[in-house]
Amino acid sequence: MSLVRLNIKGISYSQTQSGAYALVLSEVDGSRTLPIVIGAFEAQSIAIALEKEIKPPRPLTHDLFKSFADRFHIIIKQVIIHKLVDGVFYSSLICERDKIEEIIDTRTSDAIALAIRFNAPIFTYENILDKAGIYLKMKDALSIENDPLSLENIIDEPSSDTTFAKYSVKQLNEKLNEAIQQEDYELAANIRDEITKRTSK
Repeated sequence: MSLVRLNIKGISYSQTQSGAYALVLSEVDGSRTLPIVIGAFEAQSIAIALEKEIKPPRPLTHDLFKSFADRFHIIIKQVIIHKLVDGVFYSSLICERDKIEEIIDTRTSDAIALAIRFNAPIFTYENILDKAGIYLKMKDALSIENDPLSLENIIDEPSSDTTFAKYSVKQLNEKLNEAIQQEDYELAANIRDEITKRTSK
């Protein structure tokens, strides 16, 4: 069976499962997408790995795994989503150490979070895409392209009484650092968005 390479297209709230998120993967050379339901922790971990501005003061579980692997010279060469049973995706990490390759079973959400950190390509089989893939309409594709993946896609909107209008950009940067130190990534994302809004004008 032929492998199809996938990219991460976005994360959104799951319409079918409360408290869950839909990770949307898309084939590199095609228009099919693969939506995968993942938990809130994994969604946050994936988003943080893709973010360049927000760095947790302490390593998340997937960051710890990356540090551990680096220390012992283990690399993840690729991730393969290899099976779909009753709506559940099964994945493998293809790892290498001292030129010896090993295959490790993993949850798909963990596999994606690690693939980002190792810059490893993500693949699935053609038959899985045939079975679970969705063809993305042009307007949906444009909507996703214009709304890039970030932490704001996977956290609640700030409440109406939350305002940053009274703070200067310098003060907002200080509050951003405080929020990151306190590991309040929701607040950090909201502050970052406010800073970006002001500085891009």
